[in-house]
Amino acid sequence: MPGRGGAWTRRASRHHCACKPACRSFHRSSPQGVERGTSVHGAAPGATAIKTCAGQTPHSARPPLYRPIRAVSSNPMGGRGEVAFTRHFRLFGMLAGTIALTIVDARAQARLPAPTPCKAEVFATGKVATVRDGRSFTLEDGRDIRLAGIEVPYPGAPGETAPRAEAGTAARAALQTIVAGQNVELRQTSATADRYGRILAFAFVNRDGVAASVAHEMLAKGFARVAAQIGDKPGDRACAAELLGKERAARDGKLGLWGERYYAVVGAESFDELVAERGRFTVVEGKVLSVRESGGTIYMNFGRRWSQALTVTILKRNERIFAAAGLDPKTLENRRLRVRGWVEDRSGPRIEATRPEQIEIAERN
Repeated sequence: MPGRGGAWTRRASRHHCACKPACRSFHRSSPQGVERGTSVHGAAPGATAIKTCAGQTPHSARPPLYRPIRAVSSNPMGGRGEVAFTRHFRLFGMLAGTIALTIVDARAQARLPAPTPCKAEVFATGKVATVRDGRSFTLEDGRDIRLAGIEVPYPGAPGETAPRAEAGTAARAALQTIVAGQNVELRQTSATADRYGRILAFAFVNRDGVAASVAHEMLAKGFARVAAQIGDKPGDRACAAELLGKERAARDGKLGLWGERYYAVVGAESFDELVAERGRFTVVEGKVLSVRESGGTIYMNFGRRWSQALTVTILKRNERIFAAAGLDPKTLENRRLRVRGWVEDRSGPRIEATRPEQIEIAERN
């Protein structure tokens, strides 16, 4: 009976033809391949007309769906090998087509702009009247706004010329350049205000019809650092990742205040520098030598003598928050970290970490 692609296979043996006993099988080679079938007993060799049995026209007379493929004599499957090969060839073609479509779709997706994962809702607008420092300003209607997500050096007392006071003045000048007299759009991931009643918000200004983040610009120019806490909502960590990326680029390029020595990252074993930063927001980097737990607190020690180097503390009840962010404290031993926060003196320099965004794996960034 006919196989796929016009090829013929022999279901019956030589002595048991499917039609009648007067039939015999034949096997004829030609430049187009190999033909298999049956012919009437006694037909002249080389005859061009093919009959399977009396009065029947073989299926090979129909136009073949596929060009027959020459069989390999070593194939133990005989005619069945041709059918299997044809089936596999068709499957291979379908698979190749699917892969090609997948690649085209992936390239099309790559051309699409990546969606911004940080989702903050607009809650107010206003015009800036006064800039107070590098992250605070007042609107014309009297509302005091404090930029969320960043920390800046503050201006010193009138007449003060110390490097830190100059840094504060530079930060205020940078913010004034961005927002002075501008209409701003205020966004929040959650309604918050600080203890002085100032509204904590992400501010955006119009740049050629596009809303540009004020915090991003301050970080990108090197006049701000990412704060220790962005928020406690699920989307706040995504906002922190965006802010950290802006800070990292400015730090690597030594832009703005990052070019000044006193604004640089402090070594976790630099005891004198850490003492000088006491009470200030600081970014510290070093290798964790040991992780210990005692009395509901996890201690990450950056020195062999914990009183002479930085110690980062995490309350045991907050451990799951850090673990969910891929920063399980128990796995951070012997890792190089970058930590941000307020330096305290508790029998040695210490920073309390309450949020995962305070800790970065320095080896990755």
